[in-house]
Amino acid sequence: MIESPGLLLTLLAFVLVIGPLVFVHEMGHYLAARWFGVKADAFSIGFGREIAGWTDRRGTRWKFGWMPLGGYVRFAGDMNAVSQPSAEWLALPEEERNQTFQAKPVWQRAIIVAAGPVVNFLLAMLILGGFAMAYGDTRTPPVVGTVLENSAAARAGLQPGDRIVRLGDRDIHVFEDMLSYTRIHPAEKTTVAFERNGQVQTLPVTIGVDQQTDRFGNNYRIGMLGIARGDRVTVPVSLFEAPVVAVRRTGEIVSMMVETIGQIITGRRSVKELGGPLSIAKVSGEQITLGADAFVFLIALVSINLGFINLLPVPMLDGGHLLFYAIEAVRRKPVGPEVQEWAFRGGLAAILGLMLLVTFNDLGNFGLWQSLASLIG
Repeated sequence: MIESPGLLLTLLAFVLVIGPLVFVHEMGHYLAARWFGVKADAFSIGFGREIAGWTDRRGTRWKFGWMPLGGYVRFAGDMNAVSQPSAEWLALPEEERNQTFQAKPVWQRAIIVAAGPVVNFLLAMLILGGFAMAYGDTRTPPVVGTVLENSAAARAGLQPGDRIVRLGDRDIHVFEDMLSYTRIHPAEKTTVAFERNGQVQTLPVTIGVDQQTDRFGNNYRIGMLGIARGDRVTVPVSLFEAPVVAVRRTGEIVSMMVETIGQIITGRRSVKELGGPLSIAKVSGEQITLGADAFVFLIALVSINLGFINLLPVPMLDGGHLLFYAIEAVRRKPVGPEVQEWAFRGGLAAILGLMLLVTFNDLGNFGLWQSLASLIG
């Protein structure tokens, strides 16, 4: 077992992950706004009181806040939380008003809002495409090499040489498809379709559960069939193929996120598995000790996560704004400010509640509650 990284290294790694990703996200908003002629009053990395900053020749204040858990771009005319025209906005000179966010048509506002998450996805694809070019793309055929004794596959009746074609509701094209499916479905009852001697057969299977401990002492509960692959097949990836591989891998990661969230909502997976900033900091510190490849791959995963979460249709998030813009496009007039105000208050309450939950989980994973219980006991 490797010793966990120190607090200073963990904090440094966390800043190196979150800082650039927040910058890229907000830069997406900023560049799209500049394209459409919207003036930015402030560009902040971090929240809270400014600890350093400067003002450029366009009048934008670039600054760092003391709390490095996010960032924002404040556009000219953002005089209320829902970016609705107000009496103060109407009182602006016409030339100045034309440079505000509210003055732009709904499709331009939607592009400005969507640009942040989109850039996060593009960054992740760039990293994943680079990894594909450097290390190739693993495309091992989904053929059973060996079957472990007393495993889920053995109990289902799978044999060496069987070619898996479907697992549950997922078509299996390469061995890696099967691994990604079983990993997030521990103990679930499903079906496996396979080809044996030219005949396709279907059998029920209950995916096994494997409790694993990584080199840092973290415990994981993952699903396993108990099948070993044959010879691994890795094919080189050209510059022209890399974007295709990157898009496919990004889609697979997003699909796993959606499925995992669905499992939590339906109760098949515990909410205790949700992690927050403290978990990201812990993992960042661990991954940076494993080398540049592991750390850069973590940045890609967190970037996808950041883009995905921001696109959720929750008020206060980019997805919530996009939802209101979609309604505005259909109705040909914006949603009333009172409705938006209450929706944003509800969204803020939901986000704060979620932050409290994941922080509670993080502290529990760090052993705080167990230590307090032992002291009280």
